[in-house]
Amino acid sequence: MDPGRSSYEQERSRMPVIFAAGAGIVLLGVAALLLTSRMTQRHGPANAAKLPFGSAEQTYAQRIHFLNPQMARANNFLNQEFTYVAGTVSNDGTRTIRAMEITLEFRDPMNEVVLREARQIVGPDTKPIEGGQRSDFQITLEHVPATWSQQYPNLRVTGLILE
Repeated sequence: MDPGRSSYEQERSRMPVIFAAGAGIVLLGVAALLLTSRMTQRHGPANAAKLPFGSAEQTYAQRIHFLNPQMARANNFLNQEFTYVAGTVSNDGTRTIRAMEITLEFRDPMNEVVLREARQIVGPDTKPIEGGQRSDFQITLEHVPATWSQQYPNLRVTGLILE
């Protein structure tokens, strides 16, 4: 203990150090959160194994239709922008869809593809779609190019597992 200083002055002189340490911990936490989020996106649905899409699946895909297209854009608390694509998939055939992958294509005003993204909308975490049934879907996208025409993307089936 410094004989020339009171305990109050000594505590007060340590406050900036404590504040800096706390701020550093918060920054490390935010950085870890961002890194984890980026790693999850890279190893998430976009990199999943491709579903079969042979001639039988291609023929059946003609019986699958997308209805009620909806889109929204939003920012999260870190000011990251997300685009939500939603709608209803209609299985107008007689077979049950166990898994389905679709490809979304976003185009610019010149009708050139500026983003092509494959996503699985029916799979292990969702209920299969029986023949004649419908199911709602929602896809969240990050980083849609600014050159996008703001129109609903083209959707097409690019993989199926049927029962």
